[in-house]
Amino acid sequence: MESNQSIENNKTLKLNTKNTLYIGCAFFSILMLWQMYNNYCPLFLDYLLRKKYGESNEFIIGIIMAGDNALAIFMLPLFGSLSDKTNCKYGKRMPYIVIGMILSALFFPLIAIMFYIESLLGVIIMMAVILIIMNMYRNPAVALMPDVTPKPLRSKANGIINFVGYLGAILAGGLALFLKIAKDSSITNWEPTNKGNAILAFCIASFFMILAMLLLIFKINENKLLKENQEDIEYGEKLSETLGEVSENKPLSKADKKNFIVLLIGVLLWFMSFNAIETFNSLFCKKILGDEGIASTIVIILTISSILTFLLAANLPSKIGRKNTVLIGIAALAIGFVIILLYFFFNGVFNEEYHQLIEKNNNQLPFSVIPIYICIALCGAGWALINANSYPMMVEMSSRNNIGKYTGYYYTISMVAQTITPILVGIIMYKSESSLKLLYIYSAILMILAFLSMLFFKEKKHQKILSKKGLDALDVD
Repeated sequence: MESNQSIENNKTLKLNTKNTLYIGCAFFSILMLWQMYNNYCPLFLDYLLRKKYGESNEFIIGIIMAGDNALAIFMLPLFGSLSDKTNCKYGKRMPYIVIGMILSALFFPLIAIMFYIESLLGVIIMMAVILIIMNMYRNPAVALMPDVTPKPLRSKANGIINFVGYLGAILAGGLALFLKIAKDSSITNWEPTNKGNAILAFCIASFFMILAMLLLIFKINENKLLKENQEDIEYGEKLSETLGEVSENKPLSKADKKNFIVLLIGVLLWFMSFNAIETFNSLFCKKILGDEGIASTIVIILTISSILTFLLAANLPSKIGRKNTVLIGIAALAIGFVIILLYFFFNGVFNEEYHQLIEKNNNQLPFSVIPIYICIALCGAGWALINANSYPMMVEMSSRNNIGKYTGYYYTISMVAQTITPILVGIIMYKSESSLKLLYIYSAILMILAFLSMLFFKEKKHQKILSKKGLDALDVD
């Protein structure tokens, strides 16, 4: 301990924010593509199913849309381990990232083209092709950051990576907002009025994907970064927060194995909780609240509050520890969901007479939405705290040579959660639309269970890590 302390007194860890921003370009393209995929593809499927079979089927659409999660369960661990073992002059992650981004940019517009020519089979096939390509490089894209970042700085770096990624999601949301394929896609038998907008939106997304890839290629030399940061990375290993020693050929200690299982359970529960809201809240707002416009505002507030939290709370884990930061995030989400649920209950949203009241009120909600938006902002902040710190907690248990493997564990369990939830909630909805009233109860209970599970995670007594402060910490020369 004394030797570690003496090192700490003489060495200052610093995060190269500029390089971290460039590394985030890969995550930018991933979140942008997923957001585009989730915004447009359900509409494509809804229209083409109705055109071919006379009616749409939300359950079938849900199954098709869950295909990305099912593929990811198998592909993420595979390509994580493959990239761990890759060794070439371009690095072990960059070959997968660059090839994946090029192929994604080339094939992505074909989904919109298949919709334009009204080929249901073509849309489904191209969706599958894109999912396969994306899952080939998603794990390496995420694992690149911890590869070149010392362990104590990974939460701050992951916050920056998520910040860049969310900018991609905002871009995709803007494209969906301004390049609509129908005047009103909320009505049952809507018809596309401008299918060309879909092709334009997908081509713009591909252009930004290529731009992000070029920035990554010209600004990030993976092998050079590893060499430059080797001393800091080795120092970071000595400050690892694992309870036992971690090495490539040595199994985790009993205490760390328990932490590993606890963390996986926590990830499963909070992703099941959040994904339910993410997937079905627009339907909840339309069919239960009677105002679907609230759903888009909720997405905007969630995104903005998350981005602000990534920036403003970057140093919080270094002060109170990652576990406590994650617990605060889970608590914020659980409290937000419970307050929203109670607010709906006391304003009669779940009463049978509620929709009659809206009609009498000229289709205006009979209560203020401001408290809902405040709670959603709290939830967005909580979600950012969880995302910025839970992945670094997972790869903390990895050695420098198997980061991709542990990245695979993290994203596989999150995908399992996001596969289970749409199917579970979809089955409940299939029985009765009124069952949507249970949405926030479902999410609140799972988030509370996630909080309780993470109480069993044992973190090494928090030690303050010496790092640069203020403008010096940015290291952007």
